[in-house]
Amino acid sequence: MRYSIIHQTTYEYHNAVSVSHHLLRLKPRERPHQRILEYHLQSEPAAAVMDSHADYFGNQVSFLTIEGPHRQLTVTSRCQVEVLIPPQIEPAVTPAWETVYAQCRGDACNTCAEACEFNFSSPLVPVRSEIKQYAAPAFSSNRPILEAAVELMARIHQDFKFDTQATTVATPVEQVFRQRRGVCQDFAHLQIACLRAVGLPARYVSGYLETVPPPGQPKLIGADASHAWVQLWCGEIGWLDLDPTNNLLPAEHHITLGWGRDFADVSPLRGVLVGSGNHELKVAVDVNQVPAG
Repeated sequence: MRYSIIHQTTYEYHNAVSVSHHLLRLKPRERPHQRILEYHLQSEPAAAVMDSHADYFGNQVSFLTIEGPHRQLTVTSRCQVEVLIPPQIEPAVTPAWETVYAQCRGDACNTCAEACEFNFSSPLVPVRSEIKQYAAPAFSSNRPILEAAVELMARIHQDFKFDTQATTVATPVEQVFRQRRGVCQDFAHLQIACLRAVGLPARYVSGYLETVPPPGQPKLIGADASHAWVQLWCGEIGWLDLDPTNNLLPAEHHITLGWGRDFADVSPLRGVLVGSGNHELKVAVDVNQVPAG
């Protein structure tokens, strides 16, 4: 699949801003099954300073400084991405979850240090005993790790209702667990919390998923959205993706932006302002398939 993606973020300030600084994580990552063909970033007003670097997790970060009084800021990223179908792993032939657990303990962790750091609580994903109890039934003795994770994913999808009004970006995972409602960010945080609670490394993935309109209805401009899912470390197999919001293993329809311990590590845009009070935020995303070649 080849996709054209436009992600536009607009801030409207109630008072004039004199200077603003922003960090953006909007450039998709290169992966074995994902290739970046084009990427462009622009802002209105134009940035006085624009730079980029890779963060601790290897995500591409852009830094912008906007100077001069402005009441509105619009940041637009445009890219074309080619996504191939990743190798399909049969859950039943993955290693036992206890094997992976042991690889992430003591001296053995030296062989998979990248994974072991995703084995602990993070600012938005604390490890809690009640969440471990929820996850435990899927992880019976010697069960293949991906088979157990898929069962857990299906249970989250069944037990929790997708509700855009139930949470905000700051809603704690404990509240999501209690109220059984949330959005993709919440479900990703919850599954990560479950996996870490049983001792398995898991990380948060930020990206896109194309929205398909109902039959007979046109696709609305800007109606797509950012998406979030989970990667689980499966030992020698490496990192495997799981999407608890849709109860599936991501393939060629998921476009990866970046990953980290939780949403705080991969927030698409954050900033520091001088000279403003409240503001309104509007985000419009378009993900469209385009012909290859």
